[in-house]
Amino acid sequence: MTDTPVKTERRGTILEVTLDRPPANAIDLATSRIMGDTFTGFRDDPDLRVAILTGSGAKFFCPGWDLKAAASGDAVDGDYGKGGFGGLQELRGLNKPVIAAVNGICCGGGLELALSADLILAAEHATFALPEIRSGTVADAASVKLPKRIPYHIAMEMLLTGRWLDAEEAARWGLVNRILPAADLMAEARALADQLAAGPPLVQAAIKEIVREAEAMTFQDAMNRITKSQFATVERLYRSDDQKEGARAFAEKRDPVWKGR
Repeated sequence: MTDTPVKTERRGTILEVTLDRPPANAIDLATSRIMGDTFTGFRDDPDLRVAILTGSGAKFFCPGWDLKAAASGDAVDGDYGKGGFGGLQELRGLNKPVIAAVNGICCGGGLELALSADLILAAEHATFALPEIRSGTVADAASVKLPKRIPYHIAMEMLLTGRWLDAEEAARWGLVNRILPAADLMAEARALADQLAAGPPLVQAAIKEIVREAEAMTFQDAMNRITKSQFATVERLYRSDDQKEGARAFAEKRDPVWKGR
């Protein structure tokens, strides 16, 4: 743990990343670059399997872009660092699970950041919105992602009006996986991370690559890429010791031991 706006803690094969930038955990250019380095390091570290992203304090997960920094000259179109804004949205080749533990207000770029995770757990007091339209700008990443994640008309209402959702409504529309008492949020996120970390990392990587790449393809085009060995993670899986181990463990009626190779 160091005195930076992004705190990290390794717990075995799990990396916990905490936005810690009082009072609201807003992200400026420097913070975004640190996050980019952090998630790039997570991606490239063979000993890490799962990441948890959360915010410090009890009120804010992240409100997104730091408007005060922008007003003082921190250009909106400046250097966000690796992976784009917040280090996750455009990070190539991130084939490991990421959990967002939303501990409070999650809006604007903060919601876009949560949408970049694979699983979202929310404290029962968490709230969600895209208020960019009220300041005359566009929530660009959310405009691409949100209508694919929740019903179109609900996504468009959020984008076009800036309306807020409480945690219960967010769960009802499928924006979050589940709601938890605030005191239980991180314990549940860690339990979920432990479950994922115990799973087969090569299969998880293949799932993430297929889902990501297939989003812009027809079903048949995606299947053709798989059968023609055009997904690197799938090919690595099919040629791995882990796949043989999975078959052996099933035949021997025991739990498999995954080694990621």
